[in-house]
Amino acid sequence: MADELWRKGAGDLARMIARKEVSSREVVRAHLDRVDRVNPSLNAIVRRFDEQALAEADRADGAVRDGLPLGPLHGVPFTVKENIDLAGTPTTNAIAALAEATAHRDAPVVERMRAAGAIPIGRTNLPDMGLRVHTHSTLHGLTRNPWNPDVTAGGSSGGEAAALASGMSPIGLGNDIGGSLRNPAHCCGVASIKPSAGLVPWATDVPPTAKALAAQTMLAEGVMARRVSDVRLGFDVVRGAHPRDPFSVNAILGDVQPGRPLRVALMIDVPGGRTDAGIAGVVAAAGQCLASLGHRVEEAAPPEFEAAVDMWGALLDADLVAMQPLLDAILGPDALTFLSLGRQTFAPAEAGDAVALHTRRHELAARWSAWFAEWDVLVGPTWALPAFRHGFDVAGPGEVLEVFERIRPVLPANLFGAPAAVVPAGLADGLPVGVQVSAWRFSDHACLSVAQAIDERMGVATPIDPVTASGR
Repeated sequence: MADELWRKGAGDLARMIARKEVSSREVVRAHLDRVDRVNPSLNAIVRRFDEQALAEADRADGAVRDGLPLGPLHGVPFTVKENIDLAGTPTTNAIAALAEATAHRDAPVVERMRAAGAIPIGRTNLPDMGLRVHTHSTLHGLTRNPWNPDVTAGGSSGGEAAALASGMSPIGLGNDIGGSLRNPAHCCGVASIKPSAGLVPWATDVPPTAKALAAQTMLAEGVMARRVSDVRLGFDVVRGAHPRDPFSVNAILGDVQPGRPLRVALMIDVPGGRTDAGIAGVVAAAGQCLASLGHRVEEAAPPEFEAAVDMWGALLDADLVAMQPLLDAILGPDALTFLSLGRQTFAPAEAGDAVALHTRRHELAARWSAWFAEWDVLVGPTWALPAFRHGFDVAGPGEVLEVFERIRPVLPANLFGAPAAVVPAGLADGLPVGVQVSAWRFSDHACLSVAQAIDERMGVATPIDPVTASGR
């Protein structure tokens, strides 16, 4: 039994613990044993809390025995990306300068996961300051993809995705300013959602404790899991206004109405570059799946898609200009190379003019909002091109340009603060393909409902045993 517990999802484990079919200690122990077996080949989890987690599991089991009220994740282990505060542990952001930057209280998302009964068992890897779509940090090294050790696990929440896909954790926390919850979900074959802006609170005790302008606009905290149903469970646990985040909100979220066919825009070929045939095939199949359920599916794309991608780059660049002296002092050489080459890719003339930049953003947002009044959801690729090999993203300006060509489908959701869920829906050339379901602001539940419908019919089977250089 214990050997099978790491295969279960978060919701299933919570139900089993509540029904006394299994103890929280058994569940936590099974996941720690799984970390022992597979993390050496992946380097996804970079800090562990075995004794503390087992002690918390014993307390969780005591609450079950005593008939106390249980939260929706009672006794379930979870993992936390190492740029999210977990009290008593360093929020390193994967750089040496912050290796001992201990947080004195939990981030709001961690606080809420604990309040729901979940138990932290480890911290996961990310690239330096999260400023790369490939998880290789100067502090902790390279995280490998469980499906293929030679290709990227994605980033910046690559440690989370690799841990989930390989069964080391059933649910975890990450964040996303340029696809960082969705890029690794696609690469590793797991699910996630980048929530609408403000829905999930952000706060940190580790300086800088205030967000720069682009981060205020585009950064989101979120949940990752193997199945969309568990992402929804975790999302509903962590969302809502929190006093530590002055711009966090409570909101009534749009969802799918039972029996009403949806208007689904299917974007198989992403404007602004190439789309891989294998990825396009999985997206087309997802469209056929939704059509078979009675939804109206037509090929369409939002207006000025390429302009939205460029605007994302311009907004982020404005933050990076202000932060450059600090970043020069703390980032490792590969991170600095990617940052430098990436900023050359996005260099619009108006990048330094904040007023013009945000005026143009408002114009684009109005056009997208009007477009989404005609469509319930947009279904398309997460990445337009396959996962790249390690080191590709710092090889030169042409390679960096191709990286941004690859990730362009994820960027508009950050620009507009809109929700976007990713569901693993198939394989192409032996690697998982994530289908992205996006919508307009505060339609997060609708995105998750559509993603779950795809997941239930097309989902990729995980967890998997990591593939090694000599084969599985």
